[in-house]
Amino acid sequence: MARTLKRTAAFTALARALTSGARGGPSLSTRLAALPRMIRATSRGEYDGGMRLALMAAATAYVVSPIDFVPEMFLAIFGLADDALMITWLAGAVLAETGRFLEWEAARHRVVPGHAVR
Repeated sequence: MARTLKRTAAFTALARALTSGARGGPSLSTRLAALPRMIRATSRGEYDGGMRLALMAAATAYVVSPIDFVPEMFLAIFGLADDALMITWLAGAVLAETGRFLEWEAARHRVVPGHAVR
């Protein structure tokens, strides 16, 4: 049951992030272009995305890891299902986090140093 809910949440997050460009949100190319800036801002300590970036890096490593190839050899379709779920989560996480970063970046540029923010 919990695994089904996690799968549903992953697909829902991905669908929401993909359709946000059509609803006036940032486009996919804008989000992907923001990824290097997000990594730089996180590494400098300006943006609080460290844990989320670490999870995304771990998911990427899991998908491309040669160790993960062993289940695919023996379990065929079931071995690929975990990769499909991980890729879906990763895509949704990247899209959601870059959207969050773009909002943070826009709010940061609106702030004038030395003035109170309302």
